[in-house]
Amino acid sequence: MFKKSLLKALVVSVVFTGFASIANAADDNKKVRWRLAETWGPNFPIFGDAPKNMARLVKEMSNGRFTIRIDSANKHKSPFGVFDFVKQGQYQMGHSASYYWKGKDFNTQFFTTLPFGMIATEQYAWFYHGGGMELMDSVYAPYGLMSFPGGNTGNQMGGWFRKEINTVEDLQGLKMRIPGFAGEVLAKLGAKPTNIPSGELYTALERNTIDALEWVGPSLDLRMGFHKIAPYYYTGWHEPATELQFLVNPKAYNELPEDLQAILKAAMKLAAYDMLTQSTHESAKNLAAIQKDYPNVKIRSFPKPVMSAIKQANKALLTEFAAKDPKTKEILESINTYQAQSRAWTDFSERAFLENSESE
Repeated sequence: MFKKSLLKALVVSVVFTGFASIANAADDNKKVRWRLAETWGPNFPIFGDAPKNMARLVKEMSNGRFTIRIDSANKHKSPFGVFDFVKQGQYQMGHSASYYWKGKDFNTQFFTTLPFGMIATEQYAWFYHGGGMELMDSVYAPYGLMSFPGGNTGNQMGGWFRKEINTVEDLQGLKMRIPGFAGEVLAKLGAKPTNIPSGELYTALERNTIDALEWVGPSLDLRMGFHKIAPYYYTGWHEPATELQFLVNPKAYNELPEDLQAILKAAMKLAAYDMLTQSTHESAKNLAAIQKDYPNVKIRSFPKPVMSAIKQANKALLTEFAAKDPKTKEILESINTYQAQSRAWTDFSERAFLENSESE
């Protein structure tokens, strides 16, 4: 009797284990459907291409098990609402820029770029090998969010101006669309920075709501038509490596099987790199078009006294904010230390090569 009971128990155990294995296999193969909210409008070039490329890679690498639908700003109606959408779980993902959230947490902006900071290659090295990702996690985790690099524009231009900037006094009272820490810097010098969604920039400049704006660079600026209104185009200082971001809801992420988590991370990383190469290509192509087709555009660099004042204001503000917040201090110390180390190599390699190749 005991042997029969034991045999029955073993049979039941084997059957149960078999059903459990089938159930687990079914779970691993079930379709996952996510939604992503982006700050950009529909079919917005380069910026909007990054999440599309990421979603395509996720679908291909998962053999269709994992798909991500992208809702542009015209769909969800809130370009700067992406942070809250993902935090609250309305969307599993978002694509935007970290410095848009400085009103929620001042420290988020440091994961986009900093005036006079690292160039793109240096910044990516900091993210993935120098502790940048860990610091970004420490800032976003309290809000119930995960953040990943989402595509880099490379060095951005200093902006389009209706009038030439000759002195620091020319910045006083200047109404300029410029987000992030650069806006804080110009405000210290008397400018009036503001942030405006991309779809409203041309109209704001045309109607004199603003006197100047910075957007990206030739890669995107030419098609926006700013050159028709503001003929002075200045070289950059404020965003040497503008990194966009993928925001992810951690609850949704943790519910993914491990293979889909790995696929998502790989797709985000590749899409970010692709955006940098695409932006580099488009900027080179469009700069040539500007120089050939629009001779009225006057490309300038800010005068040395203006740049000196901007650098001093930037340094003073960074020192001031680091003294107020231990997390700000920690992030800036990490950035400064890594930048000093990586810049030494950049100077020794890239800068030296460029100078040597251009010399007679």
